[in-house]
This record gives sequence, structure tokens and C-alpha cells, in this order.
Amino acid sequence: MTTRKDRLKKLVKVQEQLKALHETRHAGFLAAAVKAEAEARDLITHFETDASLGALFPEIYHRRITGALERQKKSLEDARQEAALIATATVRTNMVERAYKDVRRRDERERSDRERLDLITQKQRDG
Repeated sequence: MTTRKDRLKKLVKVQEQLKALHETRHAGFLAAAVKAEAEARDLITHFETDASLGALFPEIYHRRITGALERQKKSLEDARQEAALIATATVRTNMVERAYKDVRRRDERERSDRERLDLITQKQRDG
């Protein structure tokens, strides 16, 4: 049977992995938002040049620019949601870590108390 300390130790590890997952996803969403914004900016810049086919196909340019800006908006919203999940995971991780440290300290204190009691008992028997 596993002890509470062992279960909490495993739970701390799982919580840390979950937090790392949310941080990775958050970074990915931010990167996607930056990429979409750059794409929209490039399309707008290219649309305004003389060498552009924007005069012949303005609806295609507008559709692609709108799509890029919508992807940026969606990615930023997803990043915001992941940031909230990071905050939640951080709180949970901190709570579990505190519980684990408390249990570990209690176990160490109990072990130390047993060792002292054993020494006292041994001295009484020897003396």
C-alpha cells in the first residue's frame, strides 16, 4: 500500500506536468497569433503595391486578410484561456506541494522521535 506521502509526491509531479502542458499550449497560441498578424500585415502591404494583383482580385485579398485577423483573434482568445488554466494549475500545484512538504516534515519528525525513543530505550536497557 502506498503512503500518503508517495501519493502526494506523484500528484505533485502530475500537476507540474499539467502546468507545463498549459504553458506550452499558451506559447503555441501566442506564436500562432503573431504568425497570423504577420500574415495579415504582409497581405495588406502586398495589396497596396503596384505589382499586386489586388486590383484584379480584391475579394481574395480581403478574404485572406480577414481570415488571418480572425485566426489571430482566435489564437489570442485561446492563449487567454490557457493563461487561466496555467493560473489554476499553479494554484493546485502549490497546494499539493505544501501538503507534500507537510507530510514529509511530519514523517521526518516522527522518524526522528522514534530514533530518539529507541536510543533512550537502549540506554535504559544497557544502563
